[in-house]
Amino acid sequence: QVRLLESGGGSVQAGGSLRLSCVGSGPRFSWNCMGWFRQAPGKEREGVAAIYTGGGSTYYLGSVKGRLTISQDLAKNTVYLQMDSLNPEDSAMYYCAAVSDIKACTMVGGSSGEAWTYWGQGTQVTVSA
Repeated sequence: QVRLLESGGGSVQAGGSLRLSCVGSGPRFSWNCMGWFRQAPGKEREGVAAIYTGGGSTYYLGSVKGRLTISQDLAKNTVYLQMDSLNPEDSAMYYCAAVSDIKACTMVGGSSGEAWTYWGQGTQVTVSA
C-alpha cells in the first residue's frame, strides 16, 4: 500500500520561505514521478512542480519557476518543495502526489492531477501580506 506523508506547511509573511517534505512508502517502483499540487479555497487544484525520480528531471508551473524548487532524496524516499519569495497568492493546501506515467509528470504545470494515482493528505501553507 502506497502512502505519501507531507509535512512542513505553516504560516509565513510575504517574502518568506518554507520547505515542504513528502515521504513516500510502499511497494518499490509504484511510481516514477512525484509532484506537488495546490488548491486554494474556491479554486481548482493545480500542479506546481514534479520530479522524475529515475533521472531527476524537473517540471514546473510557469508562474512558480524560479521561486519554487522541487528536489528529492532517493535514499529517504523523500521529495521536497523549497518555496521562496512567497506571496499571498501562494496560500493553499499543498498536496504531494505520485504517478508511474511519465507523461503526467512532464505535464504537471497547471494540471488538475486527474492522471495522478497516489495522494497525500495535504499540508496548509498560509502567506500573509
